[in-house]
Amino acid sequence: MTEIGILHRDDDVVVVDKPARLLTHRSRLADDRDVAMTRARDTIGAYVYPVHRLDRQTSGALLFALNEDAARALRTSFDHGEVHKTYLAIARGETPAECLIDYAIPSDEDGERVSARTRLRTLHVGSYFSIIEASPETGRYHQIRRHMSHLRHPLACDSNYGTGWFNRKIREEAGLTRLALHALRLSFPHPRGARLTITCPLPEDFATALQRLEVPSMVNAAFA
Repeated sequence: MTEIGILHRDDDVVVVDKPARLLTHRSRLADDRDVAMTRARDTIGAYVYPVHRLDRQTSGALLFALNEDAARALRTSFDHGEVHKTYLAIARGETPAECLIDYAIPSDEDGERVSARTRLRTLHVGSYFSIIEASPETGRYHQIRRHMSHLRHPLACDSNYGTGWFNRKIREEAGLTRLALHALRLSFPHPRGARLTITCPLPEDFATALQRLEVPSMVNAAFA
């Protein structure tokens, strides 16, 4: 089994660098045996407990608990909105400098619409795209992707909610062939008390895409 990058590990938690195209854990919809949960377990040689997930096509910081007490505490933190997540993405067009997207979406794939909020900050505007930070205040199914589509600024290479011409242009000009969404930063109350903030470096494909799109080095370097 392929190992997975470890961003942080202690007695209670492990934060891994999940590659794009890898499921967080096995599901009824996909029979993948190679998943982030198994890679994390095999890499550290210990059982891991899932407390949240990232979409298959999303890369970045993914948190697991290492014991039942820690898992219980972390799930409570997620439920109470005490976990702060920051994502980096490439979106179509010129996005607002800053805004709060407050738009109800399904809580899961087949669920009813529920309240959902995402804070957006634009870092750079190119000729036909923007580099954004997105911070979801709730945890709904495909929340950032759905919210950006609702805002009419869908994410690059999003096969569900994206735009054909934009996806093709990003593939051709930036060389990116997967969803342009990276879980950059994860901040959460550690089960033993202190808040822990973990930053996940950009993977090579995303960093290369920013370079090919001529995103200023001062912006690009912030995520190296």
